[in-house]
Amino acid sequence: MSQSLLISGSLYTPVAIGAALVALLLLAGRVPLSYNYYNLIARWRTTFLTVLAFTLVTTLLVAMQAVVNGMEALLLGSGRPGNIVIMAEGSTDEAFSNLGYSDVGELENQAGILRDGARPLVSRETYIIVTQPIENALPGRPKRRFLSMRGVDDPEISGRVHGLQLYEGGRWFSAAGVSDGAKGQAGAANIEVVVGEGLARELARDQTMRDAGKTALTVGDTFHLNDRTWIVVGIMKSEGLTFDSELWAKRTLIGPMFGKESYSSLVAQTAGVDEAAKLKIFFNNDYKKAAVNALIETDYYAGLSQTNKQFLISLIFLTVFMGIGGVFGVMNTMYAAVAQRTRDIGVLRLLGFNRPQVLISFLLESIMIALIGGALGCALGQLTDGLTANSVVSGGQGGGKLVVLRLTVNADTLAKAMLLALAMGILGGVLPAFQAVRLRILNALR
Repeated sequence: MSQSLLISGSLYTPVAIGAALVALLLLAGRVPLSYNYYNLIARWRTTFLTVLAFTLVTTLLVAMQAVVNGMEALLLGSGRPGNIVIMAEGSTDEAFSNLGYSDVGELENQAGILRDGARPLVSRETYIIVTQPIENALPGRPKRRFLSMRGVDDPEISGRVHGLQLYEGGRWFSAAGVSDGAKGQAGAANIEVVVGEGLARELARDQTMRDAGKTALTVGDTFHLNDRTWIVVGIMKSEGLTFDSELWAKRTLIGPMFGKESYSSLVAQTAGVDEAAKLKIFFNNDYKKAAVNALIETDYYAGLSQTNKQFLISLIFLTVFMGIGGVFGVMNTMYAAVAQRTRDIGVLRLLGFNRPQVLISFLLESIMIALIGGALGCALGQLTDGLTANSVVSGGQGGGKLVVLRLTVNADTLAKAMLLALAMGILGGVLPAFQAVRLRILNALR
């Protein structure tokens, strides 16, 4: 499991209540559990189908929650609390921001921004989403992909501001942004790029890379985009960040190539959280030379969670509807069990078991079915932990960033799934159990 084995504090109470309820039923029950076990075995087909329904519900819940967890970890890990992101006024997503050239020099030379000698520690960036045809795409698979491209002026400064490093053997692209002496399509110089490791894996899915046995691009590999050849000169250590899904190249090359020559944003490094907060207030309230929107970088990425919120709402609705289906499934199973075992119920009463004890027996049987299905669903859902998926994060202005996220199954996810299974088992078993105890002894024995 990729996260802590301990559940969060918010789940302590419901987990404790659920465990205590099951413990109390076990202590209060007098009918041997072996009776319930043999009845489940005797009706194995019905039991199997009901357990399967619970397994499917909890597996889907765990898998979808893993996506939500992965998206949350991606966004929370991407920003640095001492950085501020400066965009055009009214912009909440750099994909829709356009800063004027004349504003940039003034913005980056304000007090509070750290410097390396004469150079301010500011990353000048142009963010673009481009379309790339997929070479020899597999049948039934997409024929093109969207790439997140970030044009920067000084990749070393940008890497330092964002806290990014390259894997051994790589380098940042050169000042010219092209490889000397290397010629690609149409005799043009190869464009140098640095890519996130997630995107390096994605690009290796092309036919030529698969044929070469590649699972990820490495330094020196090339790919084609916009009738040019692009050469990888470095792989960023970017796992768990939004930069994992990006390629970086020289801004003065890709800006004119893809029709966006203005800057999208500036990311400035300050001495710490307090300095970043002060500088944010200054730019938003007191800076008069240009209308800008400044955000703490961590707040900026937190604001890109609109897609995650929509996915979470969808997950809640789906869970509710599937939960209702699970309740009716186990209820149908238990009603059938009561109808088939009326004489058993009469015999249990003659043996001295009272109505509450019979009710608890049938309720425990329902819970047993639910927990078996829930445990199997959690085991299957756990297999999604560590898998990667493509998704989009958005600040609510439309569009968004294409990201590669790592699915995360943690203790909270499994606890929620088991609580859902337990709740479905209890709700589905209560009414049939009450029907069982309402039977008169003589009527049950006829």
